[in-house]
Amino acid sequence: MAEHHPKGRLDEATNTETVGHEWDGIEELNTPLPRWWLWTFYACIVFALGYSVVYPAWPMLSSATQGTLGWTSRGELDKDMKAAAATRAKTVAALADMRIEELPKHPELMRAAVAGGAAAFRINCVQCHGAGAAGSKGFPNLNDDDWLWGGDLKTIETTLLHGIRQPGDEATRQSIMPNFGSDGLLTAAQIDAVASHVLSLSGKARGNAEGAKLFADNCAVCHGPAGKGSRQFGAPNLTDAIWLDGGTKDDVVAQVSKPHMGVMPAWNGRLDPVTIKMLAAYVHSLGGGEQALAPEPEAAATP
Repeated sequence: MAEHHPKGRLDEATNTETVGHEWDGIEELNTPLPRWWLWTFYACIVFALGYSVVYPAWPMLSSATQGTLGWTSRGELDKDMKAAAATRAKTVAALADMRIEELPKHPELMRAAVAGGAAAFRINCVQCHGAGAAGSKGFPNLNDDDWLWGGDLKTIETTLLHGIRQPGDEATRQSIMPNFGSDGLLTAAQIDAVASHVLSLSGKARGNAEGAKLFADNCAVCHGPAGKGSRQFGAPNLTDAIWLDGGTKDDVVAQVSKPHMGVMPAWNGRLDPVTIKMLAAYVHSLGGGEQALAPEPEAAATP
């Protein structure tokens, strides 16, 4: 039980003054605080008073005290943003003046372009190609080395600039596959035979003579006699087991019958040329990029 004793009595064991409280024989002592702790506490009070005078501190109705130094977090942020913009301006200017084929010769600039392209990709491209650029059914995987039009820096830049099947852009990539089924060009049995032949090119089905003949008569003009594809027409390689719209028998039959024709936006006019160049560098860096083509010689200046 708690008891009260006269305040100020000295404890016999420690010779320390008591405060008059006791609980089950344990008395509360009036032990003074350590001197180092007191000085630290006083120093904190002095620092807090000085801080509130020098920096914004005391809230008011519509703002706060400004502080004698005039410092603000907004001002600090603005200064940092201007410094970052000045740094970026040098990189942007260098990229604007350089042909994309020359980028691999400048490693630091290439790294900056890849970093900028990664940021632009997260804003403009993940909706179709995914956050990791692995794509999905109907949307290409940008991490592999399978390219319809080519995977060097210049070719990727051209694809970004003009898109694929982009209405209104005369330079857009165009590849049209006939609707062999819906337009009655082949019967259902013939399409089934062609699909089996196509799957046999990557070892996923047994070949058949009818399908091979139909393929040679109807498909080889774009995909090539061996099904290796053609970048001139954007025709995919059918022998590598990489499928854009699925690799099952039903998927191939559906694609032959009424092919899916995806559209990629032309980013020329939507994004500035430097951002497009950065995007091309980033896509090229993902793992499937091909060696850059040799740059064409510049035309001699007219005197």
